[in-house]
This record gives sequence, structure tokens and C-alpha cells, in this order.
Amino acid sequence: MAHVSDLIASDIESYLRKHEEKSLLRFITCGSVDDGKSTLIGRLLYDSKMIFEDQLAALEADSKKVGTQGGNIDFALLVDGLSAEREQGITIDVAYRFFSTDKRKFIVADTPGHEQYTRNMITGASTADLAVILIDARKGVLTQTRRHSFLVKLVGIRRVVLAVNKMDLVDWSQERFDEIVADYTAFATSIGISEFVAIPISGLQGDNIAAKGQASPWYHGPILLPYLETVELDADRLQAGPLRLPVQWVSRPNLDFRGFAGQIARGTVRPGDAVRVLPSGRTSTVARIVAFDGDLNEAVAGQSVTLTLSDEIDCSRGDVIAAAADPPEAADQFETTLVWMADEPLLPGRPYWLKIGAKTVGASVTEIKHKINVNTLEHLAAKDLALNEIAVVNISLDQAVAFEAYEASADLGGFILIDRISNATAGAGMIHFALRRAHNIHRQALDVTPQSRAAAKGQKPAVLWFTGLSGAGKSTIANAVERQLHAAGKHTYILDGDNVRHGLNRDLGFTDADRVENIRRVAEVAALMADAGLIVLVSFISPFRAERRMARERVPDGQFFEIFVDTPLEVAEARDVKGLYKKARAGELKHFTGIDSPYEAPENAEVRIVPGQSADEAAAEIIKRLGL
Repeated sequence: MAHVSDLIASDIESYLRKHEEKSLLRFITCGSVDDGKSTLIGRLLYDSKMIFEDQLAALEADSKKVGTQGGNIDFALLVDGLSAEREQGITIDVAYRFFSTDKRKFIVADTPGHEQYTRNMITGASTADLAVILIDARKGVLTQTRRHSFLVKLVGIRRVVLAVNKMDLVDWSQERFDEIVADYTAFATSIGISEFVAIPISGLQGDNIAAKGQASPWYHGPILLPYLETVELDADRLQAGPLRLPVQWVSRPNLDFRGFAGQIARGTVRPGDAVRVLPSGRTSTVARIVAFDGDLNEAVAGQSVTLTLSDEIDCSRGDVIAAAADPPEAADQFETTLVWMADEPLLPGRPYWLKIGAKTVGASVTEIKHKINVNTLEHLAAKDLALNEIAVVNISLDQAVAFEAYEASADLGGFILIDRISNATAGAGMIHFALRRAHNIHRQALDVTPQSRAAAKGQKPAVLWFTGLSGAGKSTIANAVERQLHAAGKHTYILDGDNVRHGLNRDLGFTDADRVENIRRVAEVAALMADAGLIVLVSFISPFRAERRMARERVPDGQFFEIFVDTPLEVAEARDVKGLYKKARAGELKHFTGIDSPYEAPENAEVRIVPGQSADEAAAEIIKRLGL
């Protein structure tokens, strides 16, 4: 006879096995402040009668304090707990709740309702299959309702539930419900939400959440929790598409095995299927599908597998294995929608890392086409983006990547921008399409190489980048360096900040955005001149480390030398050769470096020049230390 503990263990194993096999629905709750998101989540957890162990233990402990028995969770206590978390600011970082019914598992993201937490709303929505948008029946469609609906559409959530809450406070008026649904329908249609399910509910009383309420005999539509249990998942749709597998890892434990591991983003794959690797375009066929439990005859979207190919072709982390007959595009310039998530503003031309799937490439925003007022949907002109702002922008990459429009594939159309210095996530974006220029512009092969140009001049090309405050002595020292190099028979050219602003950069001002573009253009010209075999001397304040790093990356290793003319502010201001500091102090000159605009000093300059040397002495030291 089996011991009772064995029977209990068997029951637990059976439950866990059944639980593991359930499908998973990720959804978000959103809407205006005090529309009842916490109350609704509390009711869902209460009515589901299934809460993960960590939550269940804590809630059961609390339930004993209020006298409930048998593990029944006091609903008011649960709602109070969720509200207390909101007051403590926990939901600012997106609070995730886990629960389960007999039919499905759920992860719900309780996203904050305040406008300043747009980035948190985007974070919670980025992996959701469905959005529950709450409306207070007394207040109707509000600005925040429209805002969150726009963001839901923006991140590609296809299924929307309009939960008209607090119907008990309007006496379950069918006329009021129909009025709200009509108002929301008009707005939803204007932003491209073609269909949604509207349900009248009472989060506090539980009507139409787990079961039909008696107070709304006129309502004959779906009930919320049963609808969530049966709604079609995106995974079902993705399995029907063409194969897309972003390669996350190349596995080669021995010489006889070379596999490409990743999670299938779209489609189905079988041994023998013809595939194409992007962006290279090389083709092969699938030899094996290797999983944890052994080889598979088929794998579908959502599964993590390792594919082996019949041919030894070049395929690396970040590449995409796709159906040979229906591959995605590859390009290096895109129109995108970008949500800015950093405290420091986005400046066009500034270099960032862009991560799409498992691939990371260099990127910069080349144009802000317009900023979007998410409250009014108005398109606004902009030169930069601040925290939580959203814009349509053009982005340029330093190499082509495989992609699809975000609406077709979040995996191949969604990306993040990463700050190159802090490595923090700076923005999240959605690709619309490749710019036509990405397909029409190709590099021309040239017979005369940079090496042959340099050899003809008998010198090593170099970019000497002089940086420092206005009045530090950059131009004077750069001029002395060029004079000595010219006397030694070297081929040189000076790009001086003031001189360049009379021609190439005459259209630029002195805002942070214009300063970034100023340096971007000069860095490109300096790189071309170095490619021609010249020693290029660049004398610009260039106040930001990010742009100086970008200039360094534009030339081959060993050709860029940062020279920091480290003159203290008080010394430079005392010189004030051009009278600029005086104007800046008087408020007549805005965005002046060192006064009302920052200067980020180099951290690892090749040469640092301090006051006390003449220009010729500093020049001789630079030439000697750099071996020119």
C-alpha cells in the first residue's frame, strides 16, 4: 500500500506537469490614475483561486489575521496591499503579478498611469499579448486613456479589452456604457486600433470578471477572465509565418558538430528545409534540429533549439536563419519610432550602440522627422528628445542587419539604443521600413588604397585632435605643430573650428544638438583627409566625450591622437582673446562651453598640455611623443 506522502507527492507532480503544459498569456493593465487597476488585479487574483507560492504564503498569513479560513484570501486585504504598493511607488518600475486557472497561466504587468512614466509603460507592454485598458464609467474617455491606447498600438499589441469599470457607481446604466464605447471607438479607429472587446465590470463587486453579474442583464458579451483564458495567443499566429531564427550562440563542442542556437521568432522548421542566412544571403539546408531532450522532427515559433546545416557557411551570433524562399530584408538605414528612456537628451549625430535581436552595431539618429505629442497626437518639430518623449526618426547603422517591420515581427523589428559610455539603455524603438537610400547606395571599390596614398607621401596618416576650452590655446599650438611638420616635409592640413564655421558648418549654431552635428561633419572630413594620406590637425572645443570617441572610431586604429590642451577655466577666461567669456557672463551668448554648457574633459588623452610652455615648446613635445 502506497504511503500517504507518496500519494501527495504524486498529486503534486501531476499538478505541476499539468501546470507546465498550460499556455501563458502576458497582458498589461493600463489607463488613467484611479480607474481601478489595482482593484481589478486583486479581483483577478482572488477569483482565479491560484496564486504562486510566494504571494500565496504571504496572503494566507495575512488572511489569518483577519479571521478567514481554509486559505480563502480576503479580497479587501489583497486590494489594500496592491494600493499600498502603489503609494510606495513600486508600480513605477512596473509590478508583475503571476496567477493561474485550470486553463491558462498569466503574467500581468500593472503599469503606472502617470505621464512621466511612459518608459515604464513601454517596458511593461513590450512583451504583452493583450492590453486591458480601464475606464472609470463616471469619467469616460480621458487624456490618459487616449495616451495609453496610442502606446498600446505603438508597441504592436493586437488585442485590446476595454474594461469599463465602476459600473456600479452609475447604476449599471447601459446608456452610459454605450456612450463610452462609442467615444472610444471613434478614437481607436483614428489611431488604427481596428477592433477591441468592451466589457462592463465592477472590480470591487466582481461583476463580469470571473462570472456574469446579475446587475447587467442587458450585457451579452464575453466575461473578462473566461475571455483571457481562451483568447488566441500571438504564438499561434507567429507559427504560421516564414521561418525566422535569430542566432544567439554558435556551438562547436567538437570538430564534428557546429550548431546555431536561438529561439524561433516566427514560423516552423524541419530537417531538409532550405534556409538563407542574413545579412550575408548564403543558403543551405537544415541537417538536424537539436533540443535538450534530443533531435526533433519539427520546431515552431517560441521553441529554443540548435540547428545544424548541411554546409559550412559563415553564420555568427546576431545573424538570422530564415526560410530561403521568403527571407527578411537586410539594410543599414531605417525610419523608426523611438521612445527616449534616458535622462540625457537624444542628440542627432551622437553615436550609440543599437541592439536588435542578438546583434549589436553602431548607430546614430540622422534626423528627427517629428516628435509626437501623445496626449493630442500632434506632430511637432524637434532638434532633440527628452526623457519619455516619442518621435519618428531616421537611424543609420555602421553595417547592415536583417530586419522586419515591427508590426510583422517584434523580434526582428524592435531594438534598443545603448549609451556607449555608460552602457545604459537610452531608448527603445520600432522599425517601420528601410530607407530607399539604404538599397540605392553602395560602396565603390577603388584601385588606389589608403596605404598607397600614404606611401606616395612618405608618411603615416594621422588625425591630431586638439580639444579644450575656448581660449585654451588649441589653435595656436596646432598651428605651431603644422609649421614644424611642414618644415620637416610632411603633408598636413588644419581643420580649425572658427574657419570651418565660415563654410562647411555655417548653418550650425551652438546648441548641444548643433555641436554634435558640428563634430560629426568635421570627423567625417578628417577621416577622408587621413584616407588621402594626410596628417590632419583638428582644433575644435569638441566638448563631449561621445563625439570625440566617434571621431576616433572613424579612422583606423593607431591613427587618432587626442591632445588635451588642459587650460583651467580661470586662465582661459582671463585671456578672453575674442571677448566671448565676457558676453557669456553677461547673458549675451548662450550655450557657451564652461559657462552654461558643459565641457567633458578627456579621461585618456594621448597627450596632455598644461600651461607654462610656449606654443613651439608644446608643439615639439607633441611631435616627439607621437613619433611624427
